[in-house]
Amino acid sequence: MKRSMLALLLLASASLLNAQVTYDRMLHADHEPQNWLTYGGDYASHRYSKLSQITKKNVGTLQLKWVHPFRTLQKTENTPLVVDGIMYLGDTSQISAVDAVSGRVYWTYNHTVDPRGVFVLPMFKGLAISGNRLFWATLDGHLIAVDAKDGHPLWDKVIAVWQKGYQLNVAPLVVKNKVILGPATNEEGANCWVSAYDVETGEELWRFDAVPKPGEEHGDTWKGDSWTHGGAPIWVTGSYDPETNLTYWGTGNPNPGWNGDVRSPGDNLYSDSVVALDTDTGKLKWFYQFTPNDEFDWDSVQVPVLVDMDWKGKPRKVMLWANRNGFFYVLDRATGEFLHGSAFVKQNWNVGFDAKGRPTKASGHVATYEGTYIEPGVQGGTNWYSPSYSPRTGMFYISTWQNYSAISAKVDATWKEGERYTGAGRPKKPDWTRTPPNAPLFKKESDGYGAVIALDPKTGEKKWEFKMVDYTDAGVLSTASDLVFSGGKEGNFFTLDAKTGESLWNVGMGATVAGGPMSYSVDGKQYVAVCAGSSLYVFGLPEKTMVQAKQNAR
Repeated sequence: MKRSMLALLLLASASLLNAQVTYDRMLHADHEPQNWLTYGGDYASHRYSKLSQITKKNVGTLQLKWVHPFRTLQKTENTPLVVDGIMYLGDTSQISAVDAVSGRVYWTYNHTVDPRGVFVLPMFKGLAISGNRLFWATLDGHLIAVDAKDGHPLWDKVIAVWQKGYQLNVAPLVVKNKVILGPATNEEGANCWVSAYDVETGEELWRFDAVPKPGEEHGDTWKGDSWTHGGAPIWVTGSYDPETNLTYWGTGNPNPGWNGDVRSPGDNLYSDSVVALDTDTGKLKWFYQFTPNDEFDWDSVQVPVLVDMDWKGKPRKVMLWANRNGFFYVLDRATGEFLHGSAFVKQNWNVGFDAKGRPTKASGHVATYEGTYIEPGVQGGTNWYSPSYSPRTGMFYISTWQNYSAISAKVDATWKEGERYTGAGRPKKPDWTRTPPNAPLFKKESDGYGAVIALDPKTGEKKWEFKMVDYTDAGVLSTASDLVFSGGKEGNFFTLDAKTGESLWNVGMGATVAGGPMSYSVDGKQYVAVCAGSSLYVFGLPEKTMVQAKQNAR
């Protein structure tokens, strides 16, 4: 582990780097829209910015202001933090503090990921901050606290052992005196959890196991000893509701992921669920399972979006959730009551819900050795990439995979330490394993495409759709000037009209846009940042336009 910094620069900038992000500041993040204090922008994970200097009229003049390259050849999924003009960002081996206006580096801190580790998804999503402490969850299982002023390490705890099949990919969530997160396993049969650690010492304060043991509540939802390698990974940061004092986290698929024989019959809780945990104790208050006994890798590791809205004529505190299984859900976030479920992509697995929100699986929709046709395909109707909710338009914006399907086949699976425990095989029907000889050499819309869609959360109705040629792994940002920012695998970063979906601006990034866009301002000048390929790009208006907009806002 190494730290480097520009000593004189730091000395001159000490006051700038004195972050002091209190719990009260994070509770009222909407009062300081110039900053971006958490992975989702606020505790409710709206990914909505109240900044409005960039408008429909001037967005077409956006210019590249600076670029920060990461030390990786992988795509980057990082959403940076911005606190009082300083940006904190990183990748799997290095984090940095930089000037949010110029990109000038103040300090870097390095962590060498154990070279013996084999990580199927070597991704880093972001940092968390509390006071002057930054928290970094590393790929090989370390939770590290770093001084935000100069980058020196304060403590380093191993919270998940990579040799046992674990990795850390999430941006932690800080609530009060706790750093909350959990590990993932990429089909290695390692049982996962959500846990809280003391911000001062790194001591574990509580832990919630995502796979219950025999004798515990819902431990009987696993057949025999299948629970010992049940999985249920934590891939994406949760949300927090200060009124209920609950934190909400999505869990991943059960293992083996593509063959449920060893764990059936049973729902395999708490896989593919959202769990609502008491932030002080970690006790489970309620859960909702989106896909019981999943055999198609439909992780429920999407971002829980918390909204206060009128529901059937009465005010209600709800959770919005666009799930990988292709359905959009509305739940009561205080009780977990199922309020709504509707498909936002083509699907063939669910024929309806009962009164409590349990899906009724279509006849024959089970994993087979020959292969089963599934809609949506294994990557889902959406995935880990963040949606956005705009309180101005009342719409919920999602990056989706439309007309997407797959053939999923199973094989027998036996768990072996250090090996993947998938149960996934190759389809046995010849016409499912090779491309027809006269197939066209171009892609049609019916073959699948990526799209940003706007949903009315009160009904699930799609209000508009912006289509892309290729699929998308990009998150969505909405703003107070009724703009929506997103991107896709085809390498474009773009802006849409939040009310109509009309394209307003587009720039080719030359690489996949896979991060969640965010916005901030310094000295009254608004910027938008997004990761593409292995770099972070920051855009802003031309200087004259910025100055004029700033004057007009006075």
